[in-house]
Amino acid sequence: MKSEMYNKINQSTAYKKSKITVCNFAIKNNENLSELIAIAFDTTHENHIKAFWSLELVSKNRIKLLVPYLDSFCKILPLIKEDSALRPATKICLFLAKSNNRKNGIELTKDQEHNLIEALIDRLIQNEKVAAKVYAMKALFFLGKKYNWIYEELKPIITQDAFNHSAAYQTCARNILKKI
Repeated sequence: MKSEMYNKINQSTAYKKSKITVCNFAIKNNENLSELIAIAFDTTHENHIKAFWSLELVSKNRIKLLVPYLDSFCKILPLIKEDSALRPATKICLFLAKSNNRKNGIELTKDQEHNLIEALIDRLIQNEKVAAKVYAMKALFFLGKKYNWIYEELKPIITQDAFNHSAAYQTCARNILKKI
């Protein structure tokens, strides 16, 4: 017999209202959240992508709930290949990078930061869709505030890659290059 969380994920769609419903159900208790994360992190699961869609919203609204799962997230991040899961996973990285300080209650370990940085740089240099690259670029900008060597890595990647992408990507690249 399938759990209620599984059924909600299985019945969800890409529509925002549907993703919000799953997100809110996951936030209600730790068992639901654990199951959502287990499905999202299992890249072979039939609902892996759908689970990541809702996990992105959980992260956006309640990033602290991800703290117990950060090591697992960092391990699974380089293994995500599906574009539809990669975009929300990379956006979660952005939320983590923005929140990475004591004040916000998220304090990534050095290993977690290193794993995120490595995965995000890989996303930038690989042939990924633009949205994942933009989120990776933005997340690396925030992580670069702590590790300024990231900016030296980021500059040539962004500069070389910018003209191969959309106007939106180019605008984001220019904005980040100005800030660095």
